[in-house]
Amino acid sequence: MESQEPESHKSQSSAAACRSTPTREPYPSYLRLYENGELGRRARRLLDLLEDCTVCPHQCHVNRKKEERGFCQATAEPEIASYGPHFGEEEPLVGSHGSGTIFFSHCNLRCVFCQNYEISRAWDAERVSLEELASIMVSLQARGCHNINLVTPSHYVPQIVGALEIAVGKGLHTPLVYNSGGYDAVDTLKLLDGIVDIYMPDFKYASGEVSRKYSGVRDYPEVARLAIKEMHRQVGDLVIDEEGIARRGLIIRHLVLPHGLAGTKEVMEFIAKEISPRSYVNLMAQYYPAFKAYQYPEIARRISRKEFEEALWIAREASEEFRLA
Repeated sequence: MESQEPESHKSQSSAAACRSTPTREPYPSYLRLYENGELGRRARRLLDLLEDCTVCPHQCHVNRKKEERGFCQATAEPEIASYGPHFGEEEPLVGSHGSGTIFFSHCNLRCVFCQNYEISRAWDAERVSLEELASIMVSLQARGCHNINLVTPSHYVPQIVGALEIAVGKGLHTPLVYNSGGYDAVDTLKLLDGIVDIYMPDFKYASGEVSRKYSGVRDYPEVARLAIKEMHRQVGDLVIDEEGIARRGLIIRHLVLPHGLAGTKEVMEFIAKEISPRSYVNLMAQYYPAFKAYQYPEIARRISRKEFEEALWIAREASEEFRLA
């Protein structure tokens, strides 16, 4: 299934400003951990978490290996909706051969306006083994994809790392993109240090009351702030190579909502002051009232041109150095 995100606004920010000559260190980063055995140790440690699940911030403490289900409704076996080269992502991820997306089913959020609700609710999901997931990663590399883009991975981190170890043994050497909703546990992210080269979280809301109403979690803003700080600590600002392809770093997405409900001003100021004034930010204009959004009159419409232009002005006021996608 193809992602339903329309193309976002393109700013005049120059990608050349963040280009860098590749380092001589092992790349992707996980190759070093594979060589010294640490990748396998991390995989085993993470997979053990499934017996009393604390993988994401919900801390459900269910035994997913015994088919017990917590908030996300996922068990120990990963479920995917689709995979393949995708050309609708940010330009530095797509290049000429596409981003190798794997759309994981289930989600640790309950967004009432979810544009991929068939995927997040696992209406058409296929269970795969770790070996099969590893083979999917390798197949995307064989198709020339510039990265392995893990879409909605937060509740499947143990399985992803377990599959990654197998995939590296089969020749995988393509960087990982951790493409999450921003509701990630810092302790889990720390176990991804040196494994993920490119983080791409959402920062959806600045208000806990708004996040509770539209995504089912009141602590989203606090969790997202801590998670994004940890992601940036690991990989820094986005680095793009001489061919325009993302090599390492952080991309932050922010979906503009009607009536300013996403808290764009607070989000942009946080990014500028506490992450980096040179952050790569995708300010997204493609909101439309999908799934259950029509049950909420205040979000039952697309955003206006004026609302998006105001969001752009807010972002530029927060930092003139933002690289806006």
